[in-house]
Amino acid sequence: MAAEKIGEILQSKNLINETQLQIALVQQKITDELLGDTLVKLGFVSSRELGQSLAEQAGMEFIDLGQYPLSEEALKLIPKEVAETAGFIPIEITDGRLCIGVTNPSNIVAVDKATSITRNQPKVYMVDPDNYREHLEKGYFFLENPIQQSRDKIIGEIKESHSASGPAVTALSDLIFMDGIRRNATDIHITPALDIIHVFYRIDGVLQYGHGLPRIVHAGVVSRIKILSKLDIAESRLPQDGSFTFDFLNKGYDIRVSTVPTIYGENVVMRILSGTGPLLRLEMLGFDEHNVKTIRSLFQKPYGVILIAGPTGSGKTTTLYAALREINLLEKNVITVEDPVEYKLSLTKQSQVNEKTGYDFAFAARNFMRQDPDVMLIGEIRDEETARIAVRTSITGHLVLSTIHSNDAVTAIPRLLDLKVDKFLMSSSLLAIIAQRLARKICLFCKTVHALSDSEHELLEERKIQIDKTYKGVGCSKCNGTGYAGRSVIGEILTIDDELRDLIYSDVPITAIQSAAVRKGMIPLKEDGLRKVAAGIISMDELIRVAG
Repeated sequence: MAAEKIGEILQSKNLINETQLQIALVQQKITDELLGDTLVKLGFVSSRELGQSLAEQAGMEFIDLGQYPLSEEALKLIPKEVAETAGFIPIEITDGRLCIGVTNPSNIVAVDKATSITRNQPKVYMVDPDNYREHLEKGYFFLENPIQQSRDKIIGEIKESHSASGPAVTALSDLIFMDGIRRNATDIHITPALDIIHVFYRIDGVLQYGHGLPRIVHAGVVSRIKILSKLDIAESRLPQDGSFTFDFLNKGYDIRVSTVPTIYGENVVMRILSGTGPLLRLEMLGFDEHNVKTIRSLFQKPYGVILIAGPTGSGKTTTLYAALREINLLEKNVITVEDPVEYKLSLTKQSQVNEKTGYDFAFAARNFMRQDPDVMLIGEIRDEETARIAVRTSITGHLVLSTIHSNDAVTAIPRLLDLKVDKFLMSSSLLAIIAQRLARKICLFCKTVHALSDSEHELLEERKIQIDKTYKGVGCSKCNGTGYAGRSVIGEILTIDDELRDLIYSDVPITAIQSAAVRKGMIPLKEDGLRKVAAGIISMDELIRVAG
């Protein structure tokens, strides 16, 4: 497909404009890369959006490999060298027919190779280039190195020798990290008990049991993690924090480490930061059409403070960057300070906090003013100085974006007051507070009707939502038996107008602000969740889990 054609497709879908196309063409002349790859590198489109556009143009179906586990049966059928050379990835076998993913819709070689091996023409899907490379490497690596088999072998050797040697501890530690990456976990918990070590993985916001390890390996595994994180291995009576980078399949994973002493030894929690994630657009996050329009209009404002509120792991940064893509980065100078940089966005000046050098959120925000910013993104408001700087910066004609930990949109206001923010300045500067949670979506492959209980009926009637049935996932191979696949935002947007400003400044109870916001059209968090239950996107159980 000609380079110009890709540009036309993306323009016709309103994914890029003429100016962005021209800048990409300028960069392409210098780098000699494909135009599609250049547009992705510049952050004008995501790899997924490029793949979907090409699929639509070619009349093919698109598959998101991130939501679609590869079948071992399919991988065993095609040697890795053959798949790599022909440029396709085996996905699954359905009714005796191999399904493959390609990044080029006109890849005839892939079809020919798959046909010659299976004696049957394959079903061809489009996949995006980033997911293709990552899942091809991961799929074949874990096919050749099964986690369970490797774990049992190491544990067998330890039991036989009655000791945990250095090589065994190293192999076991690496296996714990690799299994976290394989499962797309956000956190790994190593929890000691009286006579066993439990390993849990947090996946889609929920802890899942991973492994049971002999008690004898605990000291060695913890020491290895401490050495990697540059922590004091001799100190086991006090909590410690550190980090390290784990290199796996040509990709670096930043891992944040926290240790806490318990009665059975040190408990270790590791957060996996996988580097650059897929850039999403607002409409893909799960916000309804009205809320998407509201967020878009908010991020076009010339000055003020917009906060994304929610607990850790609720997708605040993802929403912030999806909304940031709505800002014209060619006309506005956007500068950020984050901890850490989770998404890389071209034409945005991104920096990362470094507490060892004293470069924190407050220090960065103070110095950003000399960088001629239009928009400032401060990763998190977590102390008094950062809160005050954010508010004062917005009053001097800048748009300030940040996140804050609070249960819902309205309770972010007392949180700011607790951080000693001046009430008048806060009421004057706040544009909006977007509160959100991430709820697991029902797996489409095992979705079944779920009869409503009396209490569920009452809850829906109380909210004036008419529905006769809900859905839930019963569990299948596609969702690893969980009944869930992927996550969706449930959220509420508190837009601050003159009436609400007066209420904030007047020191009225939070319930009065909440009532006024609902009267003006704000859809509360739980009601937004109930609407998604009614639409069959999430289950009632999941809504109760994340929103109460």
